[in-house]
Amino acid sequence: MMMRLVVLLFCLLLGLGAENAYAKPAAKNAKSAPAKTANKKTTKASVKASSKNASKSATKKTDAQISEQKSALKKLESDLAKKRQELALLETEEKGVLNTISILDQNLNQTRTYLSELTKSEVMLERALVQLTADIDSLDRKIETRREAMKKRIRTLYISGRNSEARVLYSLLTQQGNPDRQVYWVHHILNQDQQEVETLQQLVQERDEKKQMESDHLSDLKQMRSKKAAEEKGLVSQMSGQEKMLQTLKHDQNMQRRALKEFEQNQKTMLALIKKLEEKRKKEIEQAKKDEAARKAKEKADKGKKKDTKAPAKKVQKPKVTVAESVKGPKCTPLKGNIISQYGLQEHPVLHIMTRNLGVEIRGKRGDAVRAAAAGSVVMVGEIDGRGPSVIIEHEGGTYSVYGHLKSIRVQEGKEVRNCEEIGEVGDVASLNGIKLYFQVSEGTQTVDPLQWLKQK
Repeated sequence: MMMRLVVLLFCLLLGLGAENAYAKPAAKNAKSAPAKTANKKTTKASVKASSKNASKSATKKTDAQISEQKSALKKLESDLAKKRQELALLETEEKGVLNTISILDQNLNQTRTYLSELTKSEVMLERALVQLTADIDSLDRKIETRREAMKKRIRTLYISGRNSEARVLYSLLTQQGNPDRQVYWVHHILNQDQQEVETLQQLVQERDEKKQMESDHLSDLKQMRSKKAAEEKGLVSQMSGQEKMLQTLKHDQNMQRRALKEFEQNQKTMLALIKKLEEKRKKEIEQAKKDEAARKAKEKADKGKKKDTKAPAKKVQKPKVTVAESVKGPKCTPLKGNIISQYGLQEHPVLHIMTRNLGVEIRGKRGDAVRAAAAGSVVMVGEIDGRGPSVIIEHEGGTYSVYGHLKSIRVQEGKEVRNCEEIGEVGDVASLNGIKLYFQVSEGTQTVDPLQWLKQK
């Protein structure tokens, strides 16, 4: 009995320092059995750790994507709420026909975009849930395996007690042999049970975390599906309302006259803007001529006085758009898409009344880039009635190109642009029929067919 107590006490003392001793490399006997076993266990542990890290990395990536998608949805919800406030305001105040149709159409487009993003988020959450279910099933199997192993271990201890282990330890410590081998087995016997318990705890904790994630995702998915159903119902109602208004417009002559008057006023605003830019350009040319004449007169007077020292006179150039040969080239179609409205006298696709178009309309998709049709100088960036956010570029010889209904603009007034350089993104602001680009070309104050102009060299 006394001997057993001494052995157990000795083993306990060794166990306290075994971890540090075990960490030292067995340099003297690299081919020993404990070293081989340790290497095998280390390899297995590293493989498991690597697999676990890969799984965690994939989960983090999915979580990041879901979080990013949630942020995008919140922004869309905010934009949609603002647009619906504008629509509610239009219902209480008598606004222009074109403005009302424009807001209705923008609201419809944003609702469609929101529904599309909701669908993407729904698919992403469903995939994440499938993966979580597979991970939880895998963890449940591992936990069950660990628990069965611990049951067997407890049964063995209950039947034989720890006497057998004490004998092994006593034998290891009294016999002659490799010290590293003895320390390894002492450490192994004393810590095996503790490692089994800790591993089981980690697996249970990981399973609980994934269960919580699964519950959160299910809640988000339920909420998202509810929003989607409401938005789909609202979309049908909005489309019905827009169709009703367009039908009323088609048959109500008074409303048609109002719409035509607004359309023509927008056209006049555009022509007045181009005229103002052309007048400014001519004044600058005239001023440049006067400056040049004054310079020559002064130069002549200075020669008459026969001054010995003369300061070199600066030559004043005419303020015109000059394009370097390196950026010249064939004209560029500003947006790839179908032409939905031609230049000249046409039936309006929405109003169904005959109108004279100053430019053309090109159908676009959300996110499409709008490019400069030719090299030139940006002479205006701003909001134009009926065209929304717009850019006007002046080209050589007093030619102007106009780009309307832009969602975003990436150039500034006074900056030079190259042929086919990106100037913005197509949008639906102030549009009556969805995402499109309004493209107009004027030679001086006279508008020309933009499609024919693009073909000119």
